Amino acid sequence: MPVITIKSLDEPGVEVYSRLTDHQLRQDASDPNGLFIAESPKVIRVAMAAGFQPLSMLCEERHIEGDAADIIREAGDIPVYTGDRALLTELTGYKLTRGVLCAMRRKVMPTPADICKGKRRIAVIQGVSDTTNIGSIFRSAAALGIGAVLLTRDSCDPLNRRAVRVSMGSVFLVPWTWIDGPVQQLNDMGFKTVAMALAPNATSLDDPKLMAEHHLAIVLGTEGDGLPKEAIAASDYIVKIPMAYGADSLNVGAAAAVAFWQLRDR
Repeated sequence: MPVITIKSLDEPGVEVYSRLTDHQLRQDASDPNGLFIAESPKVIRVAMAAGFQPLSMLCEERHIEGDAADIIREAGDIPVYTGDRALLTELTGYKLTRGVLCAMRRKVMPTPADICKGKRRIAVIQGVSDTTNIGSIFRSAAALGIGAVLLTRDSCDPLNRRAVRVSMGSVFLVPWTWIDGPVQQLNDMGFKTVAMALAPNATSLDDPKLMAEHHLAIVLGTEGDGLPKEAIAASDYIVKIPMAYGADSLNVGAAAAVAFWQLRDR
């Protein structure tokens, strides 16, 4: 565990923390040699327990023998870069959450068929690009028993730094992968698709027919535009959450939690 004190923003080895944007990291989202950044000791612990390989850490000096001591020991012989807080904030462009970042190696992505096999409840994220919403959906998926998550390519990368942090590491617990082509291909895997959408002909989320289905794929769209019309039209069910006080909808992260709970595998 070599501890390297950096004195400038140009120190060799810290480029992943200073120069690679979220967009550049996203370009590696299907590359097993690609990287991502995990933030905070708790999230890094979850990632390491899930088998993700740490490559280096960026850590405030006070955390090396403090909150991050155990993960630094477990990570083995990787460089740990440190420096004063002001320099690290200038380097990364933001204050480090709990003082620690870890660059980690991505894994080979599984196929949708691989991660959906044997699952009875899965979620499909279509076109959701907000990092906070992605993290929130994954956190609810883990807590409420969703077996797998599929994302269309126009959705946010679940290994985006902020999405990982908001999920509290749940992106490392719930199996997920990208889905190419129409969501209706899930019918071939035995799933009935449930489009969460505000539509005049939508079924109420508490309809007993939904809970009687053995295999459901809950499809969630972006806020504002929602799901594409063709995705809604091709779904087996169009479903909405009953609202009070004249409210028309929930944030997609909150709506996902409600849907996951109501439609959970009983």
